[in-house]
Amino acid sequence: MSHTLPLPEFTHERVEVITGRRSGLFIAVALHSSVLGSALGGARLWTYPHWSDALGDALRLSAAMTLKNATAGLDAGGGKSVIGLEEGTVLDTERRRDAFLDLGDAVESFGGLYRTAEDVGSTMDDMAVVGERTAHVVGLPDAAGGSGEPAGPTSLGVYESLRAVLERTTGTGDVAGRRITISGLGQVGGRLAIRLSAEGAILTVTDVNPARRHLAGELGATWAEPGTEHLASSDVFVPAGIGGLLTDEVIDALDTRAVCGPANNPLAKHDGADRLASRGILYAPDFVVNAGGVIYLDNEAKQRGTREEIMGQVAQIGDTVRRILADAEERGITPLAAAEELAAERLRAGAPALAG
Repeated sequence: MSHTLPLPEFTHERVEVITGRRSGLFIAVALHSSVLGSALGGARLWTYPHWSDALGDALRLSAAMTLKNATAGLDAGGGKSVIGLEEGTVLDTERRRDAFLDLGDAVESFGGLYRTAEDVGSTMDDMAVVGERTAHVVGLPDAAGGSGEPAGPTSLGVYESLRAVLERTTGTGDVAGRRITISGLGQVGGRLAIRLSAEGAILTVTDVNPARRHLAGELGATWAEPGTEHLASSDVFVPAGIGGLLTDEVIDALDTRAVCGPANNPLAKHDGADRLASRGILYAPDFVVNAGGVIYLDNEAKQRGTREEIMGQVAQIGDTVRRILADAEERGITPLAAAEELAAERLRAGAPALAG
């Protein structure tokens, strides 16, 4: 599902838009900020109504990565790449390979200021193809000496964030008996659903891919038709698919106590955070909640600790969410505003050090 959104404010250091010389596909690489270090952000392969929608996605996602990496305490800036497909386009094996070779060339042109990784629509194997053209790629398969799949760490961070949100709204982080709606059953949403089901959560789930309905059956979850999931009464609504889901209309009809999920940029408009607050719905900012993957990938690439130690750092995302929610309540602002201020403080502190 594609959501046509307005282009965001342009605050980026550099953006490259090319037609892949092998694949003929639209490719955008957006470097939003390198203040804290070489930017890190995944490569999205997705279908868009128009190439400008793909560009807008790259701009929004790269800006969100700056916030995510800063809030996570990483020495990494924000960037993102997008391979945009026209509606109805199906890539065969050869053209898909060509697309990621083209992406590798585009990433290499940034001279190390941007590192890519897998994202929605791309895989570890795709990153191995990118790695044929540039060394500035993380999340390669274990067999290739890489750090492997980041969806597991991302899912862990979302789980710990969800527990922090439940503590704030219900008084306990125990998920047993809690009604949780998950919109999107991809690599992260699917893992989260399996864990929550095992711990006794009452799940309502959906995905734009009807083939994912089998997972609902396996978990004993209620399946909602895509576009109706927000109407299901829940303790926590988990956007885990593509961005822009929370439009004004969806927020006004949303039947939940809180929103906490891994989808990047789930708010169709920035003031959606205020709209949620006005309805008494707690919002855990996406770029805090979904930072597990980049924490894992960045620390693995820089060999900062064992995998067990890095996963322990990922689990601390829940504590970050707790601090942000407490700060927001104390100051009478939205959690989104509190999180953005936390990122801004880190960026201000990082700029002089880099300049020197």
